[in-house]
Amino acid sequence: MLPTLADVLALDAVRRGSPRIVAGADRLDTRVRWVHVGEVSDIAHLLRGGELILTTGVALPEEPDKLADYIADLAAVGASGLIVELGRRFIRELPHAVVESAELHGLPLVTLTRETPFVQITESVHARIIDIQLEELRASEQLHEVFTELSVEGASPAEVLSQVSRLSARPALLENLAHQVLACETAGRDTGVLLANWEARSRAVSPHERTAYDPSSGWLVTMVGARGHDWGRLIIICEEPPGPRDVVLAERAATTLALGRLLERHQESLERQAHGTIITGILTHAYADPDEAAARARAVGVPLTGRKLISVVLRLTDAADTALNLQAQLGELAEAAAAACRDARLPALVGALDQNRVGVLLPLPPRTPAEAALTSLAERLRMAFATPFVLAAGSVVESIRDVRRSFLEAEQVAEAAARQPDRRPFYRLPDLRLRGLLHLLRDDARLQTFAERELGPLLAHDAHRGGDLTGILRTYLDAGRNKAVAAQRAHLSRPAFYDRLRRLERILDTDLDDVDSCLSLHVALLALESFRRETR
Repeated sequence: MLPTLADVLALDAVRRGSPRIVAGADRLDTRVRWVHVGEVSDIAHLLRGGELILTTGVALPEEPDKLADYIADLAAVGASGLIVELGRRFIRELPHAVVESAELHGLPLVTLTRETPFVQITESVHARIIDIQLEELRASEQLHEVFTELSVEGASPAEVLSQVSRLSARPALLENLAHQVLACETAGRDTGVLLANWEARSRAVSPHERTAYDPSSGWLVTMVGARGHDWGRLIIICEEPPGPRDVVLAERAATTLALGRLLERHQESLERQAHGTIITGILTHAYADPDEAAARARAVGVPLTGRKLISVVLRLTDAADTALNLQAQLGELAEAAAAACRDARLPALVGALDQNRVGVLLPLPPRTPAEAALTSLAERLRMAFATPFVLAAGSVVESIRDVRRSFLEAEQVAEAAARQPDRRPFYRLPDLRLRGLLHLLRDDARLQTFAERELGPLLAHDAHRGGDLTGILRTYLDAGRNKAVAAQRAHLSRPAFYDRLRRLERILDTDLDDVDSCLSLHVALLALESFRRETR
């Protein structure tokens, strides 16, 4: 940031000359690019703009109209100001024509009443300018290092915006071309206030340059993407006009975001990332106030307040052959779910919950039953996505505070349904029958005591020996006590599997051919799964 004329007047070398502002006092914030000593009247054609001229006036013309033209010429080429030392040509004050012309053309005019070595002024100002340029160079180098590292690490948009906010001490937002917020770093501001009526406010800010500051909104805006293929805008909220460093920061961050978009061929889209971040924030209580989650959702076009909410979990039933293929399939499932929601005119948050599941937070439109919305979503999604999956829904809740409970329920339903899918359009807790009942009773101490009594010795044995006889028992019971089928599923020979069953009988002190005993053990295993899932 170049020094202003006010900064120059505050320097000791200038103050020793007892400066007095005689014109243009309202323009002391004019930036000074360089300082020239000029004792000729036709110096204007040698200037490029931004220069501060020092003169004693000894070579200036006598005629008032020519003096006025001298001032007009300096203003026309963009000189930042004129400092005249009195005592040689002009003794106590400047001619009226000079002052009047300076006021007319808006050129700051300063007199020095004491003799002042001009070389001291030029050295002081130029040293200040060079120091500023070196500081900007160091800052630019720091920005280059920070964002190069982010690019190499494949940082997410949220991580990039976190650095932008940290380096600028200002809120930073990334939006798509539909003016929906994809990522937001508030810098301590109130999220609701920051994102209020975002789309309308954003549409009102449309600068013509790729990077520009809009004074009316206080936004520094830069386009994100390659020229001709832009897909978003990076916005830094400024209290005052940004400096060159802020502009460099915005453009460097935009480049990093654009590069990250090019490298994410096998990753979910930015919109899915934004939705997933909001869902995860709700589930992990990352937002201090539910209103913040509502504001972030509203900024991506999904209204959550004033509506009933239902959580949906989508889970693939056929595992992919590699982790990369699984990630690609999950990304395709998420995009297909988002498209199905749009086709059904059901605005929803859709994003990956982890490496195996996609989450959907669905605000139900007024007078739309949950069953109708789920049926419409399931039908459209199954037409668009060929890989087998299950769609599980939690209970309908009234507020964002209860969404976590609904999602936990949907996860429970999805995991149970994925084991034995029966081609239903969607699953809810009542469809799980015994599993559903155990999920509802999971907090009951009597059920917990029953499970511990049935399985305690076996769990202690596995924990002490580092084995998995509990898994063998689950496989045996899931196979309907068919030992041959269970051995095949456990990838063991029949003698080896039979040996493990005998060890189980000794540890549990029970007969695994007895129907009642196996029924009790199966119920206890289902209850144990419910406890563990709720704790997780």
